[in-house]
Amino acid sequence: MGYIEKYLYDLQENLSSINIKEVEQVIEVFKKARAEHKTIYTMGNGGSGSTASHFVNGLCQGATVKGKPRFKAVCLTDNIANVLAYANDIGYEQIFVEQLKNLLSEGDIVIGFSGSGNSDNVLNAVDYANKNKSISIGFTGFDGGKLKKNADYSIHVKCDLMEMVEDIHLSLTHLISSYFRYEK
Repeated sequence: MGYIEKYLYDLQENLSSINIKEVEQVIEVFKKARAEHKTIYTMGNGGSGSTASHFVNGLCQGATVKGKPRFKAVCLTDNIANVLAYANDIGYEQIFVEQLKNLLSEGDIVIGFSGSGNSDNVLNAVDYANKNKSISIGFTGFDGGKLKKNADYSIHVKCDLMEMVEDIHLSLTHLISSYFRYEK
């Protein structure tokens, strides 16, 4: 089996091992957030940051259905000036929590994407959310790291290849967004 076949085979295997209950729990949290007009904040680093940004697009535009409430969602990686100012002035590990200090309200949702589950800036923001009566969700890979343990809800991809973890996280965000577009 060549690399291409192995990658695709492993991708199918990892997708089929996703815990559907974890996904269903996150969907229920989103249903409540939408009904109560709560804001969803997403974040991540590198490819995970890109997934966090894309997920906001999926929620704000892709999950919009006539006659139903719209999602309120913001990606904390998207304001580059803010990210760089906090990184420069306070420290990279504080780039997300400092933004949440300006924005977060009780009952809002904070979602961290981290393949390793150990990104300090994501963990700090999740801890802040947990201490401020908000709901935290972690999308993780590898062994789940601290994020899997610290988040109120977690979707864990049991895979040690970062690219594949990111592929599956992106697929899961598409699944969640399209769920709301097609729900009956």
